[in-house]
Amino acid sequence: MLIPIDDPDDPRIEPFRQVRERDLVGRRGGFVAEGEVVLAKAVASGRHPLDALLLDEKRVAGLHPILDRLPTSTPVYTARQPVLDAIAGFHIHRGILAIGRRASQPSASELLADLPGRAVVLALFGISNHDNMGGLFRNAAAFGAAAVLLGADCCDPLYRKAIRVSVGAALTTPFAAFDPAEDPIALLRAHGFEPLALSPAGAEDLADVVPPARTAVILGAEGPGLPADMLARARAVAIPMQGGFDSLNVAVTGGIVLHHLTRSSRR
Repeated sequence: MLIPIDDPDDPRIEPFRQVRERDLVGRRGGFVAEGEVVLAKAVASGRHPLDALLLDEKRVAGLHPILDRLPTSTPVYTARQPVLDAIAGFHIHRGILAIGRRASQPSASELLADLPGRAVVLALFGISNHDNMGGLFRNAAAFGAAAVLLGADCCDPLYRKAIRVSVGAALTTPFAAFDPAEDPIALLRAHGFEPLALSPAGAEDLADVVPPARTAVILGAEGPGLPADMLARARAVAIPMQGGFDSLNVAVTGGIVLHHLTRSSRR
């Protein structure tokens, strides 16, 4: 349903107004997605429903293969670029915005119980940077991780920037949050997952790890890393480095580990 918009103050596009300011205060169960690749992944997955789209009128013709997959009841607002920018509060150079609703999120235990007998998951703690969060979700999707589990101190994977950096993977990859009262290591083991905690102090070389059927890759924030008690209770693994370096960006680390584990599993 294409609906032309000529007035930035049109009440019908109120959810799209002043995107950045609303990002800062939260969207009460909603999210904003931007760009063609992200939109295509969101529509194809259907994990998180889209309530409305706002498009540069020049982009519409090229987006019909995606738009045709939307429910006919989904409003698709179109506007000239100046009107679009005035609505959002900044220049939308991709010309594509979508407002969506978060799917009902299972508990960490429910999500783990539903995974197949052979699976790799990411368990993240202290990841507060949205670029890193987006990169980790992108790696999870690229290397076939079955799910992402989040500590209570992690940032929101459905924040607009995290979705963009993930290239839409945050909208397609199952995720759940650990309850602050839960013991993540005990919960993972209760569901048959062997916890591999990445740390420069890890006694085991990643290259020597033969992945168990169910593996949980545990990553912490850059700098402080994982808590000592978590490292002591998990299988601590390191990536050997040269040149005086002992650590990598957490998203890079996640990509290396997931590549090794999923490649080894395929063999």
